[in-house]
Amino acid sequence: MVNILLAGGVSMVVALLGTPLFARYLVRRRYGQFIHDDLTHHHYKRGKPTMGGVVILGATVVGYLVSHGLLLLADVSGLRPGMHDPLSPSAGLVLFLMLGLGLVGLLDDYTKVSRERSLGLTSRQKLAGQAVVTLMFALGALFVTDDAGRAPASTAISFIRDTGLDLAFAGPVLGVVLFVVWANLLITGASNGVNISDGLDGLAAGASVMVFGAYTLIALWQNNQSCAAVPGAACYEVPNALDLAVVACSVAGACFGFLWWNASPAQIIMGDTGSLSLGAGLAGMAILTRTELLLAVLGGLFVIITLSVIIQVASFRLRGTRVFRMAPLHHHFELLGWAEITIVIRFWIIAGICVAAGLGLFYAEWVVAL
Repeated sequence: MVNILLAGGVSMVVALLGTPLFARYLVRRRYGQFIHDDLTHHHYKRGKPTMGGVVILGATVVGYLVSHGLLLLADVSGLRPGMHDPLSPSAGLVLFLMLGLGLVGLLDDYTKVSRERSLGLTSRQKLAGQAVVTLMFALGALFVTDDAGRAPASTAISFIRDTGLDLAFAGPVLGVVLFVVWANLLITGASNGVNISDGLDGLAAGASVMVFGAYTLIALWQNNQSCAAVPGAACYEVPNALDLAVVACSVAGACFGFLWWNASPAQIIMGDTGSLSLGAGLAGMAILTRTELLLAVLGGLFVIITLSVIIQVASFRLRGTRVFRMAPLHHHFELLGWAEITIVIRFWIIAGICVAAGLGLFYAEWVVAL
């Protein structure tokens, strides 16, 4: 538990103190946000520093490594012997996935500011970058093992834990291929879902704090109820669950510190660097904690906002009419006259309800399985 709190606390402080410094650097370089012409009510945000996701990623990595470093020092010095756990493949894979998608987002953000336009990489370029990173993550999740010989992921589709639907039903090779496709769908969907939701000051960052906080609790519970520690019908076969909790708390802390400067009126915008990496981190946590389908409940706000875009596009193409005044959903409420801060707070409440529902399902399944 100490390492989890250390990671979250360090990453929060790094983000809290580092964000204004990075914002001033971006201002000096004139790396500002460009606003789409349709969003006339957001033109006042034009020129605000973007690429703030760099701070979130940096704070996450620093928090994770400092937590491990301090516990290693305490272990070696004899202050807290036996407290340190080695770096795990599971945590490394989630961090790799976040950094990889963060790089794709950074290239997108840099394209926008360097060419002074609201559009960065093309959809094909983004998807290609996401596919390459996802492929490496998926293969690593299946074939990189820890000291106990356990792979971080399995080919089974999971909800609260692995279900009986195994993608390797037709053989191990096809199972790997199908798992790569499945992981790509999850990661692309989650990263783009957070990206679409990042349209109002603090909306995506605040919601991400809640969902990563939920994954901190889930992974910690899985560690405490692991089959190695508490054998039984309700135990969890999740390798390195404690280290996954450390990563999740690091991300939550980084988003929390960043939110101080990203809340309305935002002094910096996370950009695609932040939103793509946060969505990828959520998908990575879902895959490695064996809660893939539960992510749709925990991240219900992101699902709702993404569905609003799908509904809008489908309605316009099939019927020639729009369901919402503008999609994503938060812009619809803006055009109805709601204040930005009102929308953000109410959407945060929805995010909290979704997280509570997801945690309730997780705990209820464990109780039933006893």
